[in-house]
Amino acid sequence: MEKHRVFKMKFAELYPLYIQKAERKNRTKEEVDQVVCWLTGYGPAELEQQIELGNDLETFFAQAP
Repeated sequence: MEKHRVFKMKFAELYPLYIQKAERKNRTKEEVDQVVCWLTGYGPAELEQQIELGNDLETFFAQAP
């Protein structure tokens, strides 16, 4: 079975979109980071590293602690 195309998207491309949407709703980047870290188990430094690595969503979640 072929995986959904969303898993092929890079987290680094989606992350700014999450922030933009949050800011439109009067939320902050820090709040987005807090939620992503809570959902995945990444710490702030690990989250930044994942963004820099340019991993796709499948890898991003597969490598989550």
